[in-house]
Amino acid sequence: MNSQDTMELKSHPALETLIVAPTKDLGDGFEVRRALPSARRRMVGPFIFLDQMGPALFEAGKGLDVRPHPHIGLATVTYLFEGSILHRDSLGTVQSIHAGAVNWMTAGRGIVHSERTAPQTRATGGKLFGLQAWVALPKAHEETAPTFIHHPAETMPFLEGEGVRMHVLAGALHGKRSPVKTFSDMFYADVALEKGARFVIPAEHEERGLYLAEGAVEVDGTEFGVGELLVLRPGSEFVVRATRATRMAVLGGEPMDGPRYIFWNFVSSSKERLEQAKADWRERRFAAVPEETEFIPLPSEPPAPVRYP
Repeated sequence: MNSQDTMELKSHPALETLIVAPTKDLGDGFEVRRALPSARRRMVGPFIFLDQMGPALFEAGKGLDVRPHPHIGLATVTYLFEGSILHRDSLGTVQSIHAGAVNWMTAGRGIVHSERTAPQTRATGGKLFGLQAWVALPKAHEETAPTFIHHPAETMPFLEGEGVRMHVLAGALHGKRSPVKTFSDMFYADVALEKGARFVIPAEHEERGLYLAEGAVEVDGTEFGVGELLVLRPGSEFVVRATRATRMAVLGGEPMDGPRYIFWNFVSSSKERLEQAKADWRERRFAAVPEETEFIPLPSEPPAPVRYP
């Protein structure tokens, strides 16, 4: 869709908001699309951040290098369609992340991690394509102990048939439940559709979204494409039909238990807690990541932390 999307949405009573994720080139041909947060919609259920990474093809000797940086008050969910990333964190975790696996890092009261292309992959070059989401933690769990849990691809439940292949990454959808432990009622699934296949998003969750990473879908005669996040109104099921081979994420859950503030990589229900996290990172009081000597410095002070919603 284009700049007329608001007008066109009026003909779709099941659609609440359409977000067209802007693209940012991080260099070496690596692009990121950020669907959340947006001026149109800050959160969908507990999801407060959603980035599409790539698709990118790195030449030999090049790759991803996200230096150590901190998080509080959230869980990061890294999920790849193609390629691999080497994760390191301040708990001492060293984990290769591959396509189809779910990697759930609970920051809680504070964690530091890096994400890089592994040396052996960097030597030959390769593809990278995936999503990173942040899930805000309920107030009761914002200061929980940090953890990192890796779930291999073969442990993820899936549903297959009639041109649809769905992997449930967190929560439950269409009778399949992920083994990933979550702190709130939510769902997150990777859905691949063959051309002409249909997919139903049931009405059981109050807040729901559909993000298109590849391909396109049609809804009542209107086509939606890559980089678009469709936020659905509560109360009725939503049906899409793939007009070409499509890869999309469906996500959502119960509304959060109050607003959240964001500054950089920090999420909290308290502005004062964000100030403490900023001071802790500035003064190097977060735990370090073993085998890492670099870090991303605290950004220059922008305006006050943003409140969502």
